[in-house]
Amino acid sequence: MSPMSDPTPAPRPDATSARPHDRELDVVVLGATGFTGRLTAEYLARHAPADLRWGLAGRNAEKLAAVRTQLAEIDGVDPSVADLTLVAADVEDPDSLRALAERTRLVVTTVGPFLAHGRPLVAACAAAGTDYLDITGEPEFVDQVWLDHHAEAEATGARIVHACGFDSIPHDLGVRFAVGELPDDVPITARGVVRASAIFSSGTMHSALEQFARARPMSKVHAARRKAEGRPEGRRVRGVAGKPHRDRTLGYWLVPLPTIDPMIVVRSAAADASYGPAFTYSHYAGTKTLRYAAGGAAATGLLATAAQVGPVRRALLSRFPVGQGPDEKRRARSWFTVDVVAEGGGRTVHARVRGGDPGYTETAKMLAESALSLTYDDNPEVAGMLTPAQAMGEHLTARLQAAGMTFEVL
Repeated sequence: MSPMSDPTPAPRPDATSARPHDRELDVVVLGATGFTGRLTAEYLARHAPADLRWGLAGRNAEKLAAVRTQLAEIDGVDPSVADLTLVAADVEDPDSLRALAERTRLVVTTVGPFLAHGRPLVAACAAAGTDYLDITGEPEFVDQVWLDHHAEAEATGARIVHACGFDSIPHDLGVRFAVGELPDDVPITARGVVRASAIFSSGTMHSALEQFARARPMSKVHAARRKAEGRPEGRRVRGVAGKPHRDRTLGYWLVPLPTIDPMIVVRSAAADASYGPAFTYSHYAGTKTLRYAAGGAAATGLLATAAQVGPVRRALLSRFPVGQGPDEKRRARSWFTVDVVAEGGGRTVHARVRGGDPGYTETAKMLAESALSLTYDDNPEVAGMLTPAQAMGEHLTARLQAAGMTFEVL
């Protein structure tokens, strides 16, 4: 692909409004014995249509069976959940991942950090034409997957969709929602501002520290992808880091936030001309006082510095064991908001996405609803590596609204 070619994803070769049921299973949740994976399985047990053929996958058969038993004991859950298919699969066993991918139409995975554990599964799904969803927040992983598997996934019809949790659905769909209120023939500038009262998930902390420690290889892979992928023809789309400042529209102090979210938003904009002939996005955390803004910036800097020192990084990681999370009462008290301010054509739109516990409960909801959307909805006929907005856009937004998340223009 030339540097000036169009990065719009290719049509799925076999895509129709009713995808063929040519596999034994529709959806398999890999990592169902982990904390977020179990929450995702619980959500599907409560909300999946009766005709969904789904199962659980992992490397420990006894633990999988125990999760299945727990799901069947939830009040109001269809008793047939007790018969869910269990699939033996290990992220370190490529043969087991190939067998998994060939058995189902879609694999949902929560097994991270994804740079360490995710690539063999993506390879298996791309080769088999199997759709893939994850909750990664790791830019290096996403860029490497594009380089290694995007072309093959286009050819086989697989939809590879990363960042289907709090990273990055509220931001990706929130910006799409706001931009939809503006003309599509004018330059648009948007900023996303996240606020939350919640405990960071262990997976998020592990991913963040590992990415801070890999700044140089991450930059190298990103540059390689940009060179190979090119830019949208006749349009300009970019992310701008921004600077700390007070936002007069929102009344918050803003601190630039080094997450994967801007990367996802910008990729969505590059693939969709309705974001305007020129689109710019900046991403921030918002606080009510300057003191908290300064503290947040300092904490981010300290984490980035600490991640460069191996023993310190390992000590920090040991304080956030993967597979564990807060109890239901703590999660019930948690919340998030993502404010999007989009400007274009002399108009300003202030949109807001609101939800509950971002790191666990809402991430499981977003991941599960993404799986249901890819399985049931008449989504765009595209293939390859996609963002949530590209792959599911309006349908996923509607699903999340029906599931209790709020998308509103203020």
